[in-house]
Amino acid sequence: MTRQRGARYLESLGGVNVGGVLLANPFMTASGTSGHDVELAGYMPLRRLGAVVVKSLFHEPWPGNPSPRVHVAASGMMNAVGLQGPGVVSWIHESLPKLESEGAVVVASIWGRTVHEYVLAAEQLVAAGDRISAIEVNLSCPNLEGRSGIIAHDPSVAGQIISAVCARSQVPVWAKLSANTDRIVEVATTVSDAGASAVTVMNTMLGMQIDVRTSRRSLGNGGGGLSGPAVHPIAVRAVHDIRVALPRIAIVGVGGIASGDDAVEMMMAGANAVQVGTASFARPDATWRIACAAASRAHALGASSWSTIVSAVHQD
Repeated sequence: MTRQRGARYLESLGGVNVGGVLLANPFMTASGTSGHDVELAGYMPLRRLGAVVVKSLFHEPWPGNPSPRVHVAASGMMNAVGLQGPGVVSWIHESLPKLESEGAVVVASIWGRTVHEYVLAAEQLVAAGDRISAIEVNLSCPNLEGRSGIIAHDPSVAGQIISAVCARSQVPVWAKLSANTDRIVEVATTVSDAGASAVTVMNTMLGMQIDVRTSRRSLGNGGGGLSGPAVHPIAVRAVHDIRVALPRIAIVGVGGIASGDDAVEMMMAGANAVQVGTASFARPDATWRIACAAASRAHALGASSWSTIVSAVHQD
């Protein structure tokens, strides 16, 4: 009954505009945690989410990293999946129709190692037309071999990529950033100037585990990305700081959201919408459950729309 009440509150609070994309509510799955299409459809109503953000796609099939790829960590998990995927073309033909059949709003995520590779993926997505609502450009994955650093740590390169993708995209472009740098506000400013209509903040934090019994690293790739509740305060701070510097840009907050209050906190820090990731591994219905709980909290606070909640901490 509590979930049903939360669902009613969620509907009554109305939709949000995230960088030119109108969503029924501000709750999305996070890229990399809900698969390429309808893997979670049996656990929650994908059509009632704000959007489904699919796993990041390369311009061709990509095998990912060696196993093991995930490992439990204190207050979260480590992963180094390495962006395994079928490639953009196969995804459009095989996965996108499944999402459409579920009535889901779709945000496609792309990645690359160079400006040219991002451009190739963006050009391939043109064939999807308005069947996708936005492109989230993953500039921030820490788990990919073969490049010298995380692109989202370099404002210049990040700006070049966003500018190039925007020039080819028929839908709004969001930039997914990394908090593994003290330059995140500078990077956010640069990608905004380059044409990004929203920034997604943040991705996993660099980390490593070593088994003291075997002296071996827990992941096949060596290091990986830490996600889950342990990183939530980092994400809240990153969202807060970007909102202070860029009061008008749309922000999608992601990082360790495991409850309705976590989501409301992120929105109070400045996020217009949120994504739920690691919590989905513990409970596949996490995004919907958290959406309903957050709506109940917003109702208890007297909110009549999400605009009452967003950036509340900055209104003191």
